Amino acid sequence: QVHLVESGGGLVQAGGSLRLSCAASGRTFSDYAMGWFRQAPGKEREFVGYISRSDNSTYYPDSVKGRFTISRDNAKNTVYLQMNNLKPEDTAVYYCAADRREFLVAGYNYWGQGTQVTVSS
Repeated sequence: QVHLVESGGGLVQAGGSLRLSCAASGRTFSDYAMGWFRQAPGKEREFVGYISRSDNSTYYPDSVKGRFTISRDNAKNTVYLQMNNLKPEDTAVYYCAADRREFLVAGYNYWGQGTQVTVSS
């Protein structure tokens, strides 16, 4: 079992930045690929990127590419989501997820409880 706790959400103006953190516990963090997702009210959960467990490679969908960056610190059992040039449409609850399988854009086994990000115009 992997327990995930997100933090760092809040209210920010359009064009601003936030860094979300996701702290993991319960298993060897470096054994897990990590993903980030978001869900806005009335919308389906959306994949916003992942970071590999094997070589720290990352992948982002076009909606956030160039603005969002995922990194991980295995010594701290933490994955980060740096969000720059935020837009009102980035407003959502953001979730981190973990899975031993690589390169997933869905179907992660473990999920955090989410943290709210609100971008004002």
